[in-house]
Amino acid sequence: MNRQEIDRLVKQMNVDTATGEVDQRVQTIIVRLLGDLFQAIEDLDIQPSEVWKGLEYFTDAGQANELGLLAAGLGLEHYLDLRADEADAQAGITGGTPRTIEGPLYVAGAPESIGFARMDDGSESDKIDTLIIEGTVTDTNGNVIEGAKVEVWHANSLGHYSFFDKSQSDFNLRRTIMTGADGKYVALTTMPVGYGCPPDGTTQFVLNKLGRHGNRPSHVHYFVSAPSFRKLTTQFNIEGDQYLWDDFAFATRDGLVATAVDVSDEAEIQRRGLDKPFKYITFNIELVKDAGSAPSTKVDRRRAKA
Repeated sequence: MNRQEIDRLVKQMNVDTATGEVDQRVQTIIVRLLGDLFQAIEDLDIQPSEVWKGLEYFTDAGQANELGLLAAGLGLEHYLDLRADEADAQAGITGGTPRTIEGPLYVAGAPESIGFARMDDGSESDKIDTLIIEGTVTDTNGNVIEGAKVEVWHANSLGHYSFFDKSQSDFNLRRTIMTGADGKYVALTTMPVGYGCPPDGTTQFVLNKLGRHGNRPSHVHYFVSAPSFRKLTTQFNIEGDQYLWDDFAFATRDGLVATAVDVSDEAEIQRRGLDKPFKYITFNIELVKDAGSAPSTKVDRRRAKA
């Protein structure tokens, strides 16, 4: 079939057959995607067995709860960020900390505190370096923002996330820190470790077909929000990781690379209330003022909630 014939067929099957109330947006998207899919079947001579194997794959990926991981691994989530960047530019919005992907591992409801939080439960304190992350939340003019909500989450020494990894305590390595009058937040935690896709999982299955690895560098995720400011979804990746610029999820971006500094000064160790040397990262955050004409930065998607 040529494209005209395909479009006519899709319309006959999914538009002309409507007898009830139609969601025009959903109909438009389905008609377009079906037309593109049918055209791909024609252009690539995709066989019936291949179509059904594809459908079986999505069934398996859904049952394994890996579709969010697949969206990151194939670059769909990164593409949405790039598209949002362009929409901002066209709206005249500049500055602020760069956005990058959320990923599939956020959990709502992490414990809240003001200014400071210890994120780890102490179970790995003798296995991995202690890390202090410190930063200030400001607007694009450098004015501190009091009451900014800084949600932080990252993996443990095995690259696993609490809630999804049932061996960890509730909300381990997940916290919400509200900035005080100085706009600062401090997180006492452990050094995050990058992770790989489950080796026998559905995402790695596809990546293997593409000759790609499924590894991420060590990183820390953020949601940052404040009244009258645009919500920021971002993360920093840590300098020195072998996958820093080879992140399978394409999340590393200029301005989002942090350096972990070794701190061994006894006076500083004592001042921090610690008993051993630690790593230190500074990650300051700039939020952009909200504007009525600005594209929304809030994404409506299903998220885990403990």
